Amino acid sequence: MDHLRVIKKAWKEYDASKTIYKIQDISAMVSTNHVFRITFDDEDIVIAKLSYFGKYEHFKEDHRIIHSLANNLLYPFENLLAKSLLKNNRVFTYRYKTASTDAWVVFYNPVRVQKRLPRRLSEAHIRKFGQQIGKFHKSCSRIRNVLPKSSKTLSTDISVLLRQLNSRKKSSFSDEQRDVLRHHCELFQKNRLLYKADKFETIPVFIDWNIGNFSVTSSLKLYSRWDYDWFRMSSRMMDFYFFARVVSDIGDRTVFSYLIGPMMEDRFVLFLEEYHKVNPLTANELRFLKEVYRFFILNYVIKDGNYFFSPQYATKLQSEAFDTYLPSIEKEFDSEKLISALKLK
Repeated sequence: MDHLRVIKKAWKEYDASKTIYKIQDISAMVSTNHVFRITFDDEDIVIAKLSYFGKYEHFKEDHRIIHSLANNLLYPFENLLAKSLLKNNRVFTYRYKTASTDAWVVFYNPVRVQKRLPRRLSEAHIRKFGQQIGKFHKSCSRIRNVLPKSSKTLSTDISVLLRQLNSRKKSSFSDEQRDVLRHHCELFQKNRLLYKADKFETIPVFIDWNIGNFSVTSSLKLYSRWDYDWFRMSSRMMDFYFFARVVSDIGDRTVFSYLIGPMMEDRFVLFLEEYHKVNPLTANELRFLKEVYRFFILNYVIKDGNYFFSPQYATKLQSEAFDTYLPSIEKEFDSEKLISALKLK
């Protein structure tokens, strides 16, 4: 695909009167999504995101919800999110569809950035981060009823994966691997009901909270957040696996894996304690963290991995899913440690 051609066509449809001077690819090169900085003749700058991961309808729906969220969040988070460009009072999205290609584009105003958290957080960083996320989730909760509805749920995504596994179409997974995946899909659905996850409050969650996706002030308050690849409306617990990764002892790494271990570290318990003071958690929510992790591996690594991650990452992560990630769920995760630390029942 000629990415620049698609970006130019998208901008022409948005505002043909404004001439592009330069387009720079600023993508992280981890996923199949591409991000570009567009500079115009008059020196104005916008950011373009080009995606062909998932469905255009979901892409459009998500950005409509994010736009509403960005405009309805109150102080101190009123300027936290990158704003999409509008046309005729609607978020502008462009779809480029040919016989062999289906891609879509959205434009953003450049987001202001202050400080990044260090690769390995201190205890003071963890405490402040827990407090800030607790406040942010509370702010999202307060406006949940005025946001557009979402068609995606955890159950529908797992059902899609099950249909794919039961299909007679050629699969990259062996029969044995498909059996393993079916087993974990069924466990997820069973435990989702056991922990009454359907009763959990639904709020906007971004899931991918690695330290390259947000910035903080000098006093460690959340300042800006970008990168909405895994955005969805769901339980707040969907964010917590990545919070565990942010505060983990090993810290942020260039070569990454998705191990369950960070959710069992004392550093994550410290994060939970600070979050809990601001925005109380329940025992069933902490029990559901095991299923949050299972869902992440099944949905984002297995079901969508080949579409979202670049090929070398997709192959590596899917192999590790069978060898390490999925077998570790029952062996390594103990929700009672977290429940006991927060003195819950």
